[in-house]
Formats: sequence, structure tokens, C-alpha cells
Amino acid sequence: MPSLNNAVVLVTGANGGIGTQFVHQALARGAAKVYATARTPRTWDDSRIVPLTLDVTDPASIQSAVEAASDATVLINNAGANPPTASLLEITEADLRQNMETNFYGPVLLARAFAPTLAAAPDSVLIDVHSVASWYAFGGIYSASKAALWSATNSLRLELAPRGVHVVGVHMGYVDTAMAAHADGPKMTPADLVQAVLEGSRPAPMRSSPTPPPRA
Repeated sequence: MPSLNNAVVLVTGANGGIGTQFVHQALARGAAKVYATARTPRTWDDSRIVPLTLDVTDPASIQSAVEAASDATVLINNAGANPPTASLLEITEADLRQNMETNFYGPVLLARAFAPTLAAAPDSVLIDVHSVASWYAFGGIYSASKAALWSATNSLRLELAPRGVHVVGVHMGYVDTAMAAHADGPKMTPADLVQAVLEGSRPAPMRSSPTPPPRA
């Protein structure tokens, strides 16, 4: 996605370090408008940025976002949450379920809700942020929820490709944000991550979808 000329982008989790970079870099690449969503939207010093209230765990909030951003051509599922513990044995059932609501059900339901909007737009894109925790199981329910989202992204890619929607999954290591403040070792900057995502999201030539295996 080297150019976003005249695109209308919706970013979830826009208040965080990665989300903020998605907002700014989308505009720098030519986006006409960016919906910067969060549970409590912040103020932005740019008329092209539209703050929008969105709780990805609330179906009514998702529907309101679809109605408010009916001109969206790019959806970036960036919002996510860390559980209070990486142990599946120690985490409470409430926190277990809440993490799945935020990291899996939220982005999948948002993608479903925006699918008709994206399918109606030319050069539309869906970007899901997974992290390497989706294939390394060190994060307990966080890893499990991101792995589930990764699988769902692959399924959405097959379903949305015939409708003209390009679907991208992002698997990154530690990024220098508040969420990774506890981690030691090297970290990407949010700016470098977002640049890599947007530069690497050019649609590939269309290929036929694989034939599903026969059912037993």
C-alpha cells in the first residue's frame, strides 16, 4: 500500500502508540480522512482526523461506527488488550473471556460489520494486527486470542478476496509501547512498524482460492 490517495481509513485503538502512527502515516500517504477510534477518543489537531467512539466489545458501538464511517475504504484492526497474567491456569474466567472479547471477537465482528462497506469500495483493505504471540504461546490467553484472530484473518482473506478486499495480517515482535514496557530486549518503534505494514500491504496478483477438502 505505497499510496493511500483519497482513502478513508478507520483505525481502532487510535490513542495508543501504534494506532497514532497509523493515523499520521495514513494521512502522510494521501488518505483523505482517518476515523481515529477509541473508547474515549482524544482531540486531534487536524481536520482530516475524525475522533470516533468505538468499543470493539460492544455490538451497538460497532454498529454505530459502521453508520458513522460508511465511507471507509480501509479498516485497521489495531485495538488489543493484555491480560493481567500470562498463565492460563491462574487467570480468572472473567479476564479470560474479556481478553477473547477484545482481541478476537471484537476485530472479527468489526470486519464482518464493515465487509459490505469495504466490498463496495475500490482498492479496499482490511489489516489485522496479530503479533508474534499468535504463534509463540508465551502469552497465555493473549497468545491464544491472537492465534485465533490469525486463523480468522486467513478465513476472511479467502472470503473477501472475491469481493475485491485485500486482507493483511501483521505479525510483529516487541514494539516500544506501553503494552511492551515490561519486556526486555530490542523493540521496534511504532513508526517503523507502521511504515513496514503500509509499505508491505500492496495487493498481490489474484490467485484462485484453494478448494476446501471434502467433508468426512
